Amino acid sequence: MAVIYRSIFALAGWTALALQYGLMVQNQPASAIPGLTLNFFSYFTILTNVLVALALTAPAVAPRSRPGRWAASEGVRASIAMYIAVVGLTYHFLLSHVWDPQGLLWVVNGLLHYVMPVAFVTDWLLFTPKGRLRWIDPIKWLALPLLFTAWTLVHGYASGWWPYWFMDVPALGLARAAFWAVVMLSGFLATGLVLVAIDRVFGRGDRRRAAA
Repeated sequence: MAVIYRSIFALAGWTALALQYGLMVQNQPASAIPGLTLNFFSYFTILTNVLVALALTAPAVAPRSRPGRWAASEGVRASIAMYIAVVGLTYHFLLSHVWDPQGLLWVVNGLLHYVMPVAFVTDWLLFTPKGRLRWIDPIKWLALPLLFTAWTLVHGYASGWWPYWFMDVPALGLARAAFWAVVMLSGFLATGLVLVAIDRVFGRGDRRRAAA
C-alpha cells in the first residue's frame, strides 16, 4: 500500500516540478535561463517539493539504499511534513490572493501548493512509525527555513529579485520584514510542535496495542 501510494505521488510531484520549470523558462532567451533557474530553486515551495518528491521516491524504489534509509527516518519525514504543511498554509492564507494562475499553470500550482502538502502529511500520518520524536526536534528543523531566509537576503540584495512579498525587505522595510520573518518562523515551530504532539499520541497508542 505504502509503495503504491508513494509511487503515485512521487510521479505527481516530479511532474509538477518539471512542468513548473518548463512554464517558467518557456519562450525565454537562452541568456536568461541561468538566472531563471537560480530563481526557480530560490522558492521555498520548490525546494520543499523537491524534498517531498525525494522522500516519496527513495523508499518506493530503493528502500535499502542510503537515500531510502534517509528518507524513511522518522525525523526526516516529520521535518519534511512540517515544511510542506507550512508551504500549503502560507500559500492559502498569504499568497493565493496576489495572483491568478490560469490553464496548465493553475493545475501545477494546485499540485505544488495543495495536493502535495496533503499527500505528504497523509503519508506521514499513515506510514511513518510514531513515538520517537522529541519536543526539541521542531527547533532543530528550523535550520532549513533559517538558511533559506539567509539565502533570500543575500540573493535578493544581489539580484533585486524576491520570491515572496513578505520577504521583500526593500518594499516592506526592515521592521516589517523582520516581523514577517518572526511570524513565519513561529508558524514553522507551531506546526512542528503539532506534529510532535500527534506523533506522541499515536506512539502511546501503538505501545498500548503492542502490550495488549
